[in-house]
Amino acid sequence: MSELLLAAAAGMPMAAGWSLHALRLHRRIETARRDPLTGLWTRDAFAQRAPKVLAAGRSAVYVIDLDRFKEINDTHGHAAGDAVIAATGQRLAAWANTNLGTVVRLGGDEFAAVARVLSLADLSWTLSELTRAIEQPVTVDGYSLAVGASIGAVAYDPATDEVDLSTLLRLADEQMYAAKRSGADWLTALDLTPQSATANGRRAGRPGTASGTEAAA
Repeated sequence: MSELLLAAAAGMPMAAGWSLHALRLHRRIETARRDPLTGLWTRDAFAQRAPKVLAAGRSAVYVIDLDRFKEINDTHGHAAGDAVIAATGQRLAAWANTNLGTVVRLGGDEFAAVARVLSLADLSWTLSELTRAIEQPVTVDGYSLAVGASIGAVAYDPATDEVDLSTLLRLADEQMYAAKRSGADWLTALDLTPQSATANGRRAGRPGTASGTEAAA
């Protein structure tokens, strides 16, 4: 019996070492799936989580683009711009936790989210709350920086709707762009039919498309 106990004791450091290695590996993987500035999910991680939210019940997809962000960068510097992006990420993460959702930083000052909603009336209320959360000023080096956002959204019901995440993001993106052009805080899609043509898989007119010269600023 004593020999068995000695053998088990000898194996404990090795087992502890493997546990520590596994924990470190998990943390590295988790870090790689997070945006380093905001702590939000990367695109790949979001693409895995968002469909689960959509499948769980009535929900909505959002695309959020900050307004006048270039002015903040040009006037106060990139460090101030990073502070605004980081603060926006924290606010979106808190909002998503409250609404059983998930958020991604798509790049630059653009974000996307999927979160549960109970009805179209609930979606309107949620959009108003989201707008108020994002548009709180961010204080950087004693300066209070005004933050604005244009938001596009589309409602989704897995019981009746048959469209994928990519299409929903495209619809929300169309509404975000329409909101930005019209000066509205947010707009929602009336149906699940995309209205804009695409170029290279992106809405025509967006930066990065072959034919697009307009940029949402």
